[in-house]
Amino acid sequence: MAIVETRKLTKVFKRGNVGAVNNVDLESREGEFLVLLGPSGSGKTTLLRMIAGLEEPTSGDILIGGRVVNDLTPRERGIAMVFQSYALYPHLTAFKNIVFPLKAQGIAKAERQKRADWAASLLGIKHLFQRKPRELSGGERQRVALARAIVREPSLFLLDEPLSNLDAKLRASAREELEQFQKRIGTTAIYVTHDQVEAMAMGDRVVVMSQGSVRQIGTPAVVYDEPADTFVATFLGSPPMNILPANGVIVGFRPEHFLPPGVAERLGEHVSYQFRVTHSEYLGAERILYGTMEGGAFNERKVISRIPATHGAEISDGNVYSFAVANRDLKFFDPKTEKRTAAARPPS
Repeated sequence: MAIVETRKLTKVFKRGNVGAVNNVDLESREGEFLVLLGPSGSGKTTLLRMIAGLEEPTSGDILIGGRVVNDLTPRERGIAMVFQSYALYPHLTAFKNIVFPLKAQGIAKAERQKRADWAASLLGIKHLFQRKPRELSGGERQRVALARAIVREPSLFLLDEPLSNLDAKLRASAREELEQFQKRIGTTAIYVTHDQVEAMAMGDRVVVMSQGSVRQIGTPAVVYDEPADTFVATFLGSPPMNILPANGVIVGFRPEHFLPPGVAERLGEHVSYQFRVTHSEYLGAERILYGTMEGGAFNERKVISRIPATHGAEISDGNVYSFAVANRDLKFFDPKTEKRTAAARPPS
C-alpha cells in the first residue's frame, strides 16, 4: 500500500495555454478508496494520468510512498491502471491476458499461474480462463482487466471510469463488487468518475473537481451535506440543491428538505414559504415536485421538492401550498465568491 501526494500539480497544454489541472494539492490515505469526481473537462482524468506517469506535469510534484516519482516510468512507480476500454488483447485467452504483464517481466510460469489463480479467486473468474474477450460479457471483461492489474501486486491502483461501458443494471452490481474487492486487497485506489452515484456509493472520500481545480475533499456525507460552494452544492444531488439569491446572500437547501404540509411542525425551528406546484413526476419510491415561490424574497424563483411516494399529502399541479425548510438544513453562500458562509437569518 502507498500514500499518494500531489504538490501544486499543474498541467497546461500548449494549445491556448489552458490549465487542465491547476495547482492541485492532494493527499490520499493508506488503503483508502479515493474518488475523483467532476464533469467532463474538470481535469480528473488528466490528474490520474499524471499520477500514473502517462502525462508529464508542467509543474509540481507527485509523491508515491513519500518518494517523488515525477521522473519515473509507470512501471517504476509500482502502479496498476484499469482503463475505460479494458484494452484486452483479442487474440489471447482471459488467462493469457491476465498473466501477460507477468510474462513481460520474466516471472516464472509457476508463479504466474499462482498469481492468476489468486486474482481469479478474488473475482470469481477462473471458469473464464480459456475464453477470449469476444466470448465474455462486459462485466466479465471488466473483471479480467482488474485481475490483470492486481496480479502485478501494485502499491497503487488507478481506475479511469472502468464501469462506464456497462449497462445500468450490471453497473450497479459491478460497483458493489469492485468496492468489496478493493477492501479485500487493501490497496490504495484512486477512481475517476463523472457519476455522482458511483462516487457517493464507493468512495471513502470524494475529491470534487471543476475546471482543473479541487473544489472540496471530504467523505460522501460531508460533500453532500456541507458543500463548500455552490458548484459542489448543485453538482451533487439529483435533483440538485435549490439555490436562491436574495438580500445579499444565496440560500441553498436540498429538495428532500423542502417539505409539505403536515411535516413542517415536526421540523423544530423552520422557515415557511408559499410554493406553487407547476408539475410533478412520480418515480415509484418518490415524487418530484417542480414549481415556483409565491411572494416574499424569493418570489417567482424556481424550486424543487422531493418527497416519499408514501407521503399522504394531496398535492395537485397548479395549486399553492405552504412548504417549509428546517433552519438546520439551510445553507448560505457568498454571492460574490459563491463559497459557504456562516449561518444567516433566512429571508422570508
